[in-house]
Amino acid sequence: MNDSLEYPLGRKVLHGWALLTAVATFILLCSGGLVTSKGVGMAVPDWPTSFGYNMFLFPASYWVGGIFYEHSHRLIASGVGLMTVLLAVAAFMLERRGWVKAFSLWLVIGVVIQGLFGGLRVILNKDDIGIIHALTAQSFFSALIIFCVVTSRSFVLGRWVDFEPEAAPRRIAILLTALLFCQLALGATMRHEHIGLAIPDFPLAHGRILPDTSAAGMESINAIRKAEGNVNLEPAFIWVHMAHRAMAVLICVVVGIFAWRVRHSANSTRRMSWILLVMVSCQFLLGAWTIWSKKAADVATIHMALGALMLAMSV
Repeated sequence: MNDSLEYPLGRKVLHGWALLTAVATFILLCSGGLVTSKGVGMAVPDWPTSFGYNMFLFPASYWVGGIFYEHSHRLIASGVGLMTVLLAVAAFMLERRGWVKAFSLWLVIGVVIQGLFGGLRVILNKDDIGIIHALTAQSFFSALIIFCVVTSRSFVLGRWVDFEPEAAPRRIAILLTALLFCQLALGATMRHEHIGLAIPDFPLAHGRILPDTSAAGMESINAIRKAEGNVNLEPAFIWVHMAHRAMAVLICVVVGIFAWRVRHSANSTRRMSWILLVMVSCQFLLGAWTIWSKKAADVATIHMALGALMLAMSV
């Protein structure tokens, strides 16, 4: 059958808009990462207004310092919301498959929920909501990636099977996806603690393979932090950071196993495993650099962004 009949211009437009929406969402993730990394989440203390102004009429002369990052994030989020609504409209106009139309509606619901969590984070000034906001953002981005796949020419024409690994490697890929999401949850928890580096050294942890979080150990750690002008730590904060490190090692191992298992698979699957190997190697180095740079905002944000791309690739 002629491909142009099964994949007409309308479907190309829908897929292209889905890709643009995914790119805009990734930019939004990076923007949100900068807001958190720079600690300016409350630079604009009201929502949905900005210092009492309509968000879209907020004078540009006030966009200075942390306000620039926070207000820009809001505007980009509004743009992504609009693009998602238009994506759903396009799906209902151009798509034949009912489940894809329904999927586009769930995307609209998802972006609305994400926006509400962002607003509640400001109104209630709760870091816990910030963690949920970060995870719903990753989930929405992953859902958009799936929508890009199901509207692609390869999927519509039944060629996506060329990209699918066999059953055992597929189970490994599903495990990897779950591990990456858990790792992003740990990372979001660390980023929204706003306590600086709970473990300031790498590859050791407070000079040891496993940190001493006994009463005496914590007293020593907090004495050093107090001298540096940092707040006191609880043992739980340190062990969240240790869990993040342990999970990073586990993810590296799982990516390596996946790449080994698909080494004789179709070229597309093998190439994707190579990309994952490069990404996880860079991500590990970025994690170390984040610590060595004393949690420099740009480095920490790149680390977060690459984690989002790894999740998208795994999905």
